[in-house]
Amino acid sequence: MSDKVVSQIDKDGNVTVMLNRPEVHNAFDPEMVEALTAILEKLDAHPKVRAVVLTGAGQSFCAGADIAHMKKSAKFSPAQNFKAAQQTARMLYALYKLAKPTIACVRGAVRGGGVGLVAACDIAIAARSATFRLSEVRLGIIPAMISPYVIAAIGERMAHRYMLSGEEFDVAEAWRIGLVHEIAEENDLNGAVGHMLAHLYSGGPHAITAIKRLIPVTARAMIGDEIVDETARRIASIRATKEAQEGLSAFLEKRKPAWAEPATKQAARNPRKK
Repeated sequence: MSDKVVSQIDKDGNVTVMLNRPEVHNAFDPEMVEALTAILEKLDAHPKVRAVVLTGAGQSFCAGADIAHMKKSAKFSPAQNFKAAQQTARMLYALYKLAKPTIACVRGAVRGGGVGLVAACDIAIAARSATFRLSEVRLGIIPAMISPYVIAAIGERMAHRYMLSGEEFDVAEAWRIGLVHEIAEENDLNGAVGHMLAHLYSGGPHAITAIKRLIPVTARAMIGDEIVDETARRIASIRATKEAQEGLSAFLEKRKPAWAEPATKQAARNPRKK
């Protein structure tokens, strides 16, 4: 496996996935795309994984696609160009559809496809120094593959501004438009991520997966008989499961459910600074 992406799992089932090309601000080339896709697919099927944190080595989160490689694409055939683009699109989709909850832990510069990675994660927590830019238009290209995730995060109106202008925006603006959920001071970023992991670990693992699958269905649905019946079907199918029965019993018995032990550990290891 390429060392352009490295991953590590701890005893609680938390996986840190690190983009590892700091010399080019973690810009992704075909080898990195392939490596990240393979890791995400492996984690998706791993029964002990509870959550995935995506971050970047060095000073930047991700500079997007490798410009030098994109320049070479002028010599590709149409079929080769499509295949290369499709591989990147599938990497983003693998991150988006991962059954485990995902957190983008963001430092430094986030450009182009890097913004897509942030948007494809369930939760984004960024250092106050982070900056963002949908820079494709300034290179004469378009943010096509990342557009479904970015537009879902920031909305159509904001996408018009930032995709067309290619201007840089700071972390406060990223929070205002919905790209980032939380801003942390640089020295508290890991603590903020740990605090969020504790929240995630307090939820039923299968319930979290079911919620991830529920959100895109209901977000795009017209309110009517079809979605009423679909949501009823989903809750009916899950509340009879062993996990749901354990959660309901724990609440009535005023105890923590069986899956919540890592939450206590994460909270102890990552106290929030006052």
